[in-house]
Amino acid sequence: MARTSPAPNQPEPPIEKRLWKVATLSGMASYLDAALIVSIGVNLAIYRDAYDMGVWMAGAISAIVTICIAVGSLVGGRLADVFGRRRLYNLDILCYAVGAIVITLAPDDITLLVGVLLAGLAAGADLPTSLAVVSDAAPDYARGRLIAFTQVMWMLGIIVVVFVGFALSDTGMLGARLITGHLAVAALVTWHLRSRLELATGPNPEQDQVPGEQQGVALKNVWTRAALVPMLATFAFYVTWGLGANTMGQFTTYLLVTVSGASQSVATGINLACLPIGLVLTLAFVKIADGPRRDRMFYVATVVQIAAFAIASLTVGVIVGFLVFYILYQLSYPFAGEANYKVWSQLTLPAETRGTTQGMTYAVSRGVFAGVAFVTPALLDRSPSLLLWVITGCMGLSAVAGLYIVRVLVPRSSPVATAPADLKVAQT
Repeated sequence: MARTSPAPNQPEPPIEKRLWKVATLSGMASYLDAALIVSIGVNLAIYRDAYDMGVWMAGAISAIVTICIAVGSLVGGRLADVFGRRRLYNLDILCYAVGAIVITLAPDDITLLVGVLLAGLAAGADLPTSLAVVSDAAPDYARGRLIAFTQVMWMLGIIVVVFVGFALSDTGMLGARLITGHLAVAALVTWHLRSRLELATGPNPEQDQVPGEQQGVALKNVWTRAALVPMLATFAFYVTWGLGANTMGQFTTYLLVTVSGASQSVATGINLACLPIGLVLTLAFVKIADGPRRDRMFYVATVVQIAAFAIASLTVGVIVGFLVFYILYQLSYPFAGEANYKVWSQLTLPAETRGTTQGMTYAVSRGVFAGVAFVTPALLDRSPSLLLWVITGCMGLSAVAGLYIVRVLVPRSSPVATAPADLKVAQT
């Protein structure tokens, strides 16, 4: 079948402003997901001192947020396909705001865990739902760019939290509360704007009740070859790549402080100085996401990414070595990371089960990340080098999975995709 990308010598058609609005509000799921994970990582040393936590409790906090995102993705993606994506689209962002408020006001570690649980479940539910909303609303020629733009929002979530964390690094718990407080405000604003966004062909809420054949209510639809093969392939890529990305997202500051001996300010400063590289290149990925250069760049970037983690493994504990690693990582992951997973998933998974199938890949992957996050502080205390070499191996496996997707699955994907009736963007 034909590729979904336009011919190399044809310019990509412009995207209407209303579709960018859908992509931005849907991309807030990625923003809030990344911001929640990174805020826990940035604040972890502060929480540890304020609540007198040991290494296992610190690992439990990091694991809980990832486990909840995993469970939320599994349940939320399925519910969106069954009951209508618009319902979940508005509800889960409101639940996230409640969880962020609880985290912000938590007087002890138990209350903190409750808030993390609520926000994590809601963030997980919003991820597959919001991506399906964008994919269903997008025309074929623009699907890659609109989906890739949600990764820009993911990057912004990281940058904002790291920047605020750096600015407030000497303020202790006050700074930690301000960081998570901004998540609550952002979620409430997003909920308000989403509630006013016209996603259906009319205002009638009954339009969410789409026949089962269109929304893929039957779970057996997931186990067909058309759904199962791309689901397994994109899962293999995401889970192996995400082990490195999730560890860096949650534990970069912790690693620099506890292993390299850097101060909290220096650790967050290194993060902040390098992150704009990733943001600019993620924007570059958006421009090529619907063309053949998307997959060509993957070949180069995945090699650079493996080399970056190998350098980190060889120079563990040396700040200069970490800087080299981190710069190479920022140069490579926009073209060989989660943005690819998002685009490939939407191009290869059947439209009627996108919420369920991507929710499953998110869920199982995040479950693996949670298990690794739980033991990461202890592993860093015992052998940082061993942990980083394992991650380097995982990056190699992600390259193999990505090559299979690029060479086999994407060329087979059909450019025709039928969107469920409750998710067509209104012509306003």
